[in-house]
Amino acid sequence: MPHIDPLPDDETPALEDEFETFEEILGFVPNSLLTMQRKPEIVEGFDYFTTKVMKEANDVDPGFKRLAAHVASSAAGCQYCEAHSLVAATIHDVDQEKLDELWEYEQSDHYTEKERVALDFAIAAGSVPNRVDEEIMEAMNEHWTDDEIVELLAAISLYGFLNRWNDSMATELEDVPREMGERVLKSRGWDGGKHVSDDHDER
Repeated sequence: MPHIDPLPDDETPALEDEFETFEEILGFVPNSLLTMQRKPEIVEGFDYFTTKVMKEANDVDPGFKRLAAHVASSAAGCQYCEAHSLVAATIHDVDQEKLDELWEYEQSDHYTEKERVALDFAIAAGSVPNRVDEEIMEAMNEHWTDDEIVELLAAISLYGFLNRWNDSMATELEDVPREMGERVLKSRGWDGGKHVSDDHDER
């Protein structure tokens, strides 16, 4: 059960444009934003940052940014964001084979060495305490430009905010990401945790 209930998506008409951004990214307005709208200026700021990092910055493939966000969210322990990032990855044209082998990325032929290094970086960046060290950065610098690293870390950090927000709020998972988690992540021990209410289980 969420600690603070989300408000209806028509509660704050002034946020219509911001909510449209997330309709594009996920196909729906997430409960995190519907809770956050109690402070509309925070939604506006978050929408601005999301747009700049995930849409307008384009040195890094948008689907891959979601995969990096996924492994970083897993390292941080946020099951809500783990599921959400995979939904966003599919919307941004990550193919099913790549998605299926995400956690075998170190051996999978669906991932390049450049991508493997970046996912190592994302896991280290999402960990608490942070595990990014000189060795990881040396590997990143062999494959990624400074501009790409900044963009990738911005995506990981954007989800870092969401990791803290959603785990602290116990934000309830919407149907689409919950089903994604059950289909793709359950074999890794994912069960939705605090983000799936008892009432939802009974349905």
